[in-house]
Amino acid sequence: MNEGTMSRREQDELEEQILDAVDRWVEREVRPIAREYDQADRYPDALVDQMKELGLFGATIHPRYGGLGLRATTYAKLVARICEVWMAPTGIFNSHLIMAHCVERAGTDEQRAHYLPRFASGELRGGIGLTEPNAGTDLQRIRTTARRDGDHYVINGSKTWITNGIYGQCLAVLVKTDPDCDPPHKGMSMFLCEKGDGFTVGKKLHKLGYRAIDSAELVFDDFRVHERQLIGGVEGQGFQQAAGGLELGRINVAARGAGMARGALALALDYAQQRETFGKPIAHHQAIQLKLADMSTRAEAARLLVQDAAERFDNGKRCDLEAGRAKLFASEAALHNATEAMRVFGGYSYSTDYEIERFFRDAPLMCIGEGTNEIQRIIIARQLLERGM
Repeated sequence: MNEGTMSRREQDELEEQILDAVDRWVEREVRPIAREYDQADRYPDALVDQMKELGLFGATIHPRYGGLGLRATTYAKLVARICEVWMAPTGIFNSHLIMAHCVERAGTDEQRAHYLPRFASGELRGGIGLTEPNAGTDLQRIRTTARRDGDHYVINGSKTWITNGIYGQCLAVLVKTDPDCDPPHKGMSMFLCEKGDGFTVGKKLHKLGYRAIDSAELVFDDFRVHERQLIGGVEGQGFQQAAGGLELGRINVAARGAGMARGALALALDYAQQRETFGKPIAHHQAIQLKLADMSTRAEAARLLVQDAAERFDNGKRCDLEAGRAKLFASEAALHNATEAMRVFGGYSYSTDYEIERFFRDAPLMCIGEGTNEIQRIIIARQLLERGM
């Protein structure tokens, strides 16, 4: 059923059912393997198959294409629930859904009909190829080019830090179709690239955290792609398409941060009630209580900021300011709570036998990914000046 035809009560009931199913899956399948797979940096194939069954690869795709058509508010809650236990698996379907969002919002009717059902089922999985060795936040500096050759384009260049680059089969790749265009962003286009001759994985990138899912370098060497795979069918729209997809991406990262902030609090609270010093649980020492109180406040404030941004997204309102604020605060909350939880755990926080060290390694990514927090502050300030508030 299309959520657009549902009453608010029906939407809430559907949301509750989906979140209950995700909660059960997290406890039954995700929590038991998180530490082992993270430490081994092993790709969770079984979880991917389960994500297909749960419909997570079509979470935000419209039901007419076989997706769940979830509101951003529901999707954010879903992401946060998973990240309370293990953040990495959410990257497998989030990068995929950013690609799907670009196609659903900006693609041609033919592209939507051909790709979205396959994206929604998880038959065709992938992500978005933006970052290059010399271009991260400043996308106008990318060097990957696409040269027209009849009814095809020939792509040359490289991408790096691409989630799903190894195990995914399709990527939305940002290129320059007019390298000499001024301003540069008007000469950028986005192509749907399925793996084939000339599209190779350079190497897997090994990371401090965010393990068990693939981050890779990709190389395009005279890779030919048909003009039908130019998203939207018109050159020069790629930068806007990427920026639109990143709005949902920033809400996702904010939801990850909010979930991790709450997860770190839960671990610290549980440990503080078990560990005893000077004849009583450390939770009864004022120094620990102050930490727990601040951690709880940060986690709840992050959740509310994410909810605000997601509600604006659902209502079709501009939300770059709200998504930026949510991403900024929630990611910093995750990092701060993970650090404070390490202090609550004391020496045991350095042991891989405890989950908190993974939170400590995973959290910094939230402050860097989907635009650094320094850039988020600039975006927020500019929007405040533009809106006059």
